[in-house]
Amino acid sequence: MSKPLTDALTAIYERLADHYGSTDWWPGDTPFEIAVGAVLTQNTNWSNVERAIANLKRAKLLGPRKILACQDGILEDALRPSGYFRVKARRLRSFCRFLEDRYRGSMRRMAKQPLDALRAELLEVDGIGPETADDILLYACEKPVFVVDAYTRRILSRHGLCTPDIAYEPLRALFENHLESDFVMFKEYHGLLVYTGKDFCRRTPKCENCPLERFLKGNQPLLDTKR
Repeated sequence: MSKPLTDALTAIYERLADHYGSTDWWPGDTPFEIAVGAVLTQNTNWSNVERAIANLKRAKLLGPRKILACQDGILEDALRPSGYFRVKARRLRSFCRFLEDRYRGSMRRMAKQPLDALRAELLEVDGIGPETADDILLYACEKPVFVVDAYTRRILSRHGLCTPDIAYEPLRALFENHLESDFVMFKEYHGLLVYTGKDFCRRTPKCENCPLERFLKGNQPLLDTKR
C-alpha cells in the first residue's frame, strides 16, 4: 500500500463529496432492477436505460421468470430504447436463466454467496464482463468491490494517479488496495466519479469550476501500471 496514493484517493473522494453531497447512485427500486440496469447500460447512456426499464415495468416484465417466459419480439421492443436491443435481450435472458438455475430467481439468495465465488460465477454468464459483474456485486448485492469505468480511468489518469492505458483489474485493485473495504463508500465514490465525468471530465475537459481543478500538478503517474 502506498500512503501517497491512499492520501490522494481519499482527498479526491472528500473534495467530490463536498461538491456533490450524496449521490444515491445507483438508481433502482430493487436489487433485480439494479442488475437489469447494469446489463442494459452497456454502450448507452443512463436515460436510455431508464426508458427501457420503464417499458419493462409497464409491461409487467420486471422479474426473471417473466423475462424468460416473454416472447422475443415483446422483450426486444421493450428494450429498444437502450440500443442493441436484440443483443441485450439475449444477455438479459442469460442473466435471468443463471439467477433461476443457481438461486431459484432470488437476488437475496445470490447475494449470500462469497464475493470471489459469486464474481467468478457472474463472469461466466454470457454478456457479463468485469464492469457489469461489479455493478451487480456492489449495487445489487452490497459487496465491497470497486466499479471502474471510462470516467474513472480518465479522471485518475488526468490527475497523475495511473497511466491512461491501465487495464480494468489493476485499476480496480488500485482502489481496493488503498482504501478501506467499505461497500457504502465504494458506492458513493463511484457515483461521484460518474457525476464528475459527466459534468467536467469529458473527452474535452471543462476544468473551470471542477472540484478537482489544480488538485495535482504534472503528468507523471504515481502508479506506473501497464496493460
